[in-house]
Amino acid sequence: MRLLLHVPKAPDEWRDAFVRALPGTEVRAWAPGPAWQADYAAFWHPPRELLDGQARLKAAFNLAAGVDATLRSLALPPGVPLVRLEDAGMGKQMEEYVAWAVLRYFRRLDDYARQQARAEWRVHRPPRHDEFPTGVMGLGVLGLRLAAMLRALGFPVLGWSASRKVLDGVRTFAGAGELDAFLRATRALVCMLPLTPDTAGLLNRATLGRLPPGAYVINVARGGIVVDDDLLALLDSGHLAGATLDAFHAEPLPAAHRFWSHPKVFLTPHCSALTLVEDSVAQVAGKIRAFERGEAVTGVVDRARGY
Repeated sequence: MRLLLHVPKAPDEWRDAFVRALPGTEVRAWAPGPAWQADYAAFWHPPRELLDGQARLKAAFNLAAGVDATLRSLALPPGVPLVRLEDAGMGKQMEEYVAWAVLRYFRRLDDYARQQARAEWRVHRPPRHDEFPTGVMGLGVLGLRLAAMLRALGFPVLGWSASRKVLDGVRTFAGAGELDAFLRATRALVCMLPLTPDTAGLLNRATLGRLPPGAYVINVARGGIVVDDDLLALLDSGHLAGATLDAFHAEPLPAAHRFWSHPKVFLTPHCSALTLVEDSVAQVAGKIRAFERGEAVTGVVDRARGY
């Protein structure tokens, strides 16, 4: 069996991990030129010509959960399934990041940080959990984990997705017709949506303006879902109380962007959930073995829907 590999960072670490996980498999890094015929390909940030001439390819693996960049840049052979990572060690990291962000706003630690800068000693009344409903947009594998985690922390949890989901202890909404009701009931909005033609720019002045006054936005998905100027305008007006952002239209975020200096914005360099080599390789290897046995696998991307 042959595996074609393309990863911009730590290629030797990825190659060695695949060799250990799939004994007897020849693993080769992609290089320009005549196609080395492979049975499977695994990649991140692939060049468009990566799979050109691959006549025997059985499946292609995207070494991340998000596939928007891959669908834009890669020429996929017809009939070859594209499979994305599902969790692979990212779920726990995402739980920690989102729990911290929600609790920071819930306990008004952002306000205390600003007071510290002014040497201001002032205590705020502790809020009640039922005053702080949290809404998760996007109920995929990671979104479901976040909803369960937030519920365990004691918050009322709402969930919104394109298609109907029924979750124990979570008030769910589906489709464009129920987005308004979801937003109006949400105090802290956590965006976990994939970036698709339907979600690009979805969080704009109109939609974010439906959040109640004093609401918060936490985006750990893709920057293209948020209209930056609209978010800034709502922060400036006081309608939104704060935003925690981990994904941006351009990365690295340009130094001149207002997000860097805005007093109500906390940002991180797209690090809320990093891809872990061993966990990711173990998942991909397991799915390759399933393909070889003729079994179905999860995580296959619907190219028409974009995720």
